[in-house]
Amino acid sequence: MAFTFWGLLEAALLLVNAICVLHEERFLAKVGWGGEQMQAYGSGPSVKSQILNIIRSVRTVMRIPLIFINVGVILVKFVLG
Repeated sequence: MAFTFWGLLEAALLLVNAICVLHEERFLAKVGWGGEQMQAYGSGPSVKSQILNIIRSVRTVMRIPLIFINVGVILVKFVLG
């Protein structure tokens, strides 16, 4: 199994899908990374708050384009095998 550019793109797509699937109230709040916990601590430039901001930004920006990218990848994998 070779390391290819297509494999790198698939890995990036899986990572973005995983970030978009994280639900703040169901998963992140259980481990102490919810929005309410961060508002209680303030909006300081901590690593935890920056990671949460990245997660929220990716979910907001990539929601609709990710649907089309996933459909495209599924079609390419279906046609090319």
